[in-house]
Amino acid sequence: MSDLRELYQEVILDHNKRPRNFHPVEPHSHEADGYNPLCGDKVTIQLRLDDAGRIEDIGFQGDGCAISTASASIMTEMLKGHTVDEARETFDRFHHLVTDDDAQPDPSLGKIGVLAGVRDYPMRVKCATLAWHTLQAALEERESVSTE
Repeated sequence: MSDLRELYQEVILDHNKRPRNFHPVEPHSHEADGYNPLCGDKVTIQLRLDDAGRIEDIGFQGDGCAISTASASIMTEMLKGHTVDEARETFDRFHHLVTDDDAQPDPSLGKIGVLAGVRDYPMRVKCATLAWHTLQAALEERESVSTE
């Protein structure tokens, strides 16, 4: 196994074992629940925006596989302090990375780029993107989203 692949696995395992921002956000201004019926992953995303439209606090709760949990953990870490527009742009870049076979590594994505390999496993793409779709639902003030 390549050193890079081992590093990627370490990042995923670390965020799965010690997820960052795994907590409710109180008070919160936006919330949504996400569900992946194929594997049973469930996530709730809560966030609070400040007056300037920046993500002041963001957290998640739920049960999911290592990919789902790591993705939610890295997502919350990287988006705190960013604007809603920046969060949406990051989602678009991340979604392209994990769904387009021709996508090239995107250094601007930082740690979340470790999940690029899921594009080779279509069932795992839904695990990696569940928290991101749930964030989108929360920002659009929808109560829930499903990967089906």
